[in-house]
Amino acid sequence: QNQKTKEQIEILLQNGKHKELRERLCCRLTFGTAGLRSAMGAGFCYINDLTVIQSTQGIYKYLERNFSDFKQRGFVVGYDTRGQVTSNCSSKKLAKLTAAVLLAKDVLVYFFSTYVPTPFVPYAVQQLGAVAGVMITASHNRKEDNGYKVYWENGAQITSPHDKEIIKCIEECVEPWNGSWNENLVDTSPLRQDPLKKICDSYMEDLTKICYHRELNVQTSLKFVHTSFHGVGHDYVQLAFKAFGFQPPIPVPEQKDPDPDFSTVKCPNPEEGESVLELSLRLAEKEDAKVVVATDPDADRLAVAEQQESGCWKVFTGNELAALFGWWMFSCWKENCSQDADVRNVYMLATTVSSKILKAIALKEGFHFEETLPGFKWIGSRVKNLLDNGKEVLFAFEESIGFMCGTSVLDKDGVSAAVVIAEMATYLQGQSLTLAQKLVDIYEMYGYHISKTSYFLCYDPPTIKRIFERLRNFDGPQSYPKCCGIYNILHVRDITTGYDSSQLNKKSVLPVSKNSQMITFTFQNGCVATLRTSGTEPKIKYYAEMCALPGHSDRSVLEEELQKLIEALIENFLEPAKNGLTWRSA
Repeated sequence: QNQKTKEQIEILLQNGKHKELRERLCCRLTFGTAGLRSAMGAGFCYINDLTVIQSTQGIYKYLERNFSDFKQRGFVVGYDTRGQVTSNCSSKKLAKLTAAVLLAKDVLVYFFSTYVPTPFVPYAVQQLGAVAGVMITASHNRKEDNGYKVYWENGAQITSPHDKEIIKCIEECVEPWNGSWNENLVDTSPLRQDPLKKICDSYMEDLTKICYHRELNVQTSLKFVHTSFHGVGHDYVQLAFKAFGFQPPIPVPEQKDPDPDFSTVKCPNPEEGESVLELSLRLAEKEDAKVVVATDPDADRLAVAEQQESGCWKVFTGNELAALFGWWMFSCWKENCSQDADVRNVYMLATTVSSKILKAIALKEGFHFEETLPGFKWIGSRVKNLLDNGKEVLFAFEESIGFMCGTSVLDKDGVSAAVVIAEMATYLQGQSLTLAQKLVDIYEMYGYHISKTSYFLCYDPPTIKRIFERLRNFDGPQSYPKCCGIYNILHVRDITTGYDSSQLNKKSVLPVSKNSQMITFTFQNGCVATLRTSGTEPKIKYYAEMCALPGHSDRSVLEEELQKLIEALIENFLEPAKNGLTWRSA
């Protein structure tokens, strides 16, 4: 019933564009590392009114099967500020259709009356005792994209087998039901409730559980600049700073309000560093603010920059921020825990492609460290499991600037991370230290962890498959490479097939993930490097890290060795020229 997307198909048909019609209509969306995500537009592998209705009908069917009290406990629906005129598609409209499907079936729906940060949906699911929730967002993707992120009753994103079962249910009921198109139901149905005030108040109150130096925050002379990247973050970060006793951060005026075109940045991903932080860095210099915090458009991720004595800005990587957060959350726990608290009951987590710095801190301090597959959905589920078994989880992260401080939200959260970093910077200022100086201290104490992460763009799935299949059959059938240029390989782990040469039974400890490509090489020189496909974008990512023991720390030697190894990895394993891959900077 969407005239714009209907027209798109009709025009392709009139113009005889059969190949494109086949691409749009002959495959269905599947769950990646962050739910369903694709471009907005016509077709069954795109995000549009119909595919959102179909997905919600499938979820209704699956939840009805699993929960006898589904209709009474209800379902949470949130959305960001994305939109596209050409397909008459916006996050709010798609959220209204999601709610309509459920309201028409007499399900209680908690529908936020305005846009919210993604973490508010998993938080609300747990707080309200709902069976599940959906957030309509494509996070930091390009403006053409949108997505559909599903959370289970435990407040974590869905993992297997739920995702596979939901897809089956979607395929069983593709015809829209009566009432599914009625987006006005959110305004008229008595079963719709607005959880905004309750959830926002409760979230801000819970946030104070990880505030340890309110008296310093109230008095600090340190100034902060915040950019919300044309997304949802502004109001909520302002409230979070207030909850911690801070003066509000200075907003970047051009990026403060929602704008689905993300008109001041070439891409709305704060991970891209200084090039996309230009406006906030210039404002910070003008205002004499030493720290910039940047939340991505749905406010679940955080970038941080700090002005150094030279006047230059240091934009921290996700792995560097994790070293700071890990040190901070453990130090605060140690200072505030009861006398009989057992450090062996404490946990931190990271995805397997992230820095091993938390592992080094854990070894020295005596707490537990665990790894998961890439994607916060794996972290969320594991954290819930640990909490249910009486464990205490302080912090978890993924290197792509996703951080979970505390356990109020079982997903990454840029709002809480922003205010925790502000408190950390305030505390360190009292010790005459900057964040960058503290980072060096941490590396000196626990061992340098030098890492580099980047990616190549590849829009041709068969090429990606060929690159990874070549690595699995490198020196003959089913034989992985034994070296990469001059660097000898000690172990190979292939998460796609479940192989791990370092295990006695040759089976990977982490679960198999057949839908995505991911191979990790451990080199003789101590470097660990992973090649994997992105779960949300057409990218081949690489991650490499050199880990040194405490005291063995000539940073420049480590950096040089890492750089040479990455060059060998790209040249020998990815072969960008031969495979037509586009470098990140291009």
